[in-house]
Amino acid sequence: MTNPLPITYLFVPGHRPDRFAKALATAAGTVIIDLEDAVAPEDKAAAREAIRGWCASGTRPDKPVMLRINDESTPWHEDDIALAKSTGLTSLMLPKCESAEQVTRVLGKLGAGGSVMVLVETARGIHDVEAIAASGASRIAFGTLDYAVDLDLSGDERGLEYASAKIAHASRIAGIPSPVAGVTPDIAADRVIADLAFARAFGFGAKLCIHPAQVEAVRGAMKPTDEQIAWAKRVIDATASNAGAVKVDGKMVDKPVILKAERILAASNG
Repeated sequence: MTNPLPITYLFVPGHRPDRFAKALATAAGTVIIDLEDAVAPEDKAAAREAIRGWCASGTRPDKPVMLRINDESTPWHEDDIALAKSTGLTSLMLPKCESAEQVTRVLGKLGAGGSVMVLVETARGIHDVEAIAASGASRIAFGTLDYAVDLDLSGDERGLEYASAKIAHASRIAGIPSPVAGVTPDIAADRVIADLAFARAFGFGAKLCIHPAQVEAVRGAMKPTDEQIAWAKRVIDATASNAGAVKVDGKMVDKPVILKAERILAASNG
């Protein structure tokens, strides 16, 4: 049986190996060890050595671990790739992704078994997101904060609508998993849940997190309600016992309704 898709990705700074175990002990679906924004330029080399030492210690868990590297325009990119290959941390997040070629170059350097989840966070990235989605990327995350800076957005979430829809459509057309919503700087659960609800309206299926409390908020918000689960069970029970047209709660049930019910029940068991 395949593993369920992560709905939460929790960042932990790469130069703080003392925090790795805490991050891994959370309910996050994947932990992202960060070599990019969370690590100052003067700490990049030390962060790589800290990660190398952690990997060599034999303490790595079964939980998926991803490495966010620095993009290819930086002087740290090649060293980050070398670290990934030497440690086996070849599930990467590529930030500032603006072209399919960037993805294929990284995948080519990683070799067999490597994977790249891209972080699209500029107008150029959104412009080419269809090609990026079809390039071999494992999933797309939307870097909403950097995107807002790139376009000088006012802060009104309507400014994210075009890009959100385009990312979701590109992911679906390319046949890759639903995209990942960006970081919420505010730790408060209500703010995290509001941002998630906005992203879910476009079909996003996961969220980047910067604190364990955000992980719990996202997991709670993504869990189907008791009413939704009960409805889904009624749909599945009705269609399982009747090959013809059926009604549930006074409404006709067709294939899209059945698929929705199946997804609800799958999420309730996740």
